[in-house]
Amino acid sequence: MGHPWPVTVFCVLGDAHLDVVVCPEGPVAEETDTPARTWVGAGGQAANVAAWIAALGGQARLIAARGTDQAARLVAGDLQNHGVPRYGPVIEGPTGVVVSLSYDGARRSMLTDRGVGPELSAAALDEAWLAGCGLLHLPAYSLTRSPVSGAALAAAARVPRLSVDLSSTAVLQDYGVARFRALLARLRPEVVFGNEAEAGLIGDLPGTDLVVKLGARGVRAGGTVYPAHPADATDPTGAGDAFAAGYLVGGVSVGLAAAARAVAKMGAMP
Repeated sequence: MGHPWPVTVFCVLGDAHLDVVVCPEGPVAEETDTPARTWVGAGGQAANVAAWIAALGGQARLIAARGTDQAARLVAGDLQNHGVPRYGPVIEGPTGVVVSLSYDGARRSMLTDRGVGPELSAAALDEAWLAGCGLLHLPAYSLTRSPVSGAALAAAARVPRLSVDLSSTAVLQDYGVARFRALLARLRPEVVFGNEAEAGLIGDLPGTDLVVKLGARGVRAGGTVYPAHPADATDPTGAGDAFAAGYLVGGVSVGLAAAARAVAKMGAMP
């Protein structure tokens, strides 16, 4: 299944925060120490997708608010190292931090503090940030909380093609599943990505390609299940974002190869 759109520049609007990935070596022991392996670096669904697009040979721009703490400098440096130009206002406040508890290379749970990420507003959006963009990718995180949702909708009105990631069952349920379906019907994205649980909540989307990420089983796209590429799974953090980036750059096979690379290492970045 090939890449459906000739796109030169991909824009991704959403969070850029600090990821802390923790792989405990056993059950977490209360009130004492538990040995673990850790990884710290830039993260956030939007930042992850942009970084993987760049790693796969595409041209990506990340549009995200930036905080004023030390973590903001760490995130900015990491994104620069991954070849991702970042646009967006500096907003007084902390950078978002997400702690991912990763188990067995297959499961992970996230503790999320989005910091200033949701504070990007439509009024702060600069037309030049979107100039030349052929496709805008929006995580559901960017569509379900104000004021960043206003910036996301304003950006979507200025870019010819749109893709959306369903992001999180918790986010969809908090926002309202029927309400989010209605939003998708208005936006009419050409492709929507989601895992099985997220896609199960949203259901069929007439006129939109729904690509379902099946974890170790691969993906379902266009009614066909494509098996995952073999990988020595270490940490699943960011694998779905890597797949989405690969799909946008070159279709299912590129997405599956990127996901296999992602699960074989710690952390969400390439």
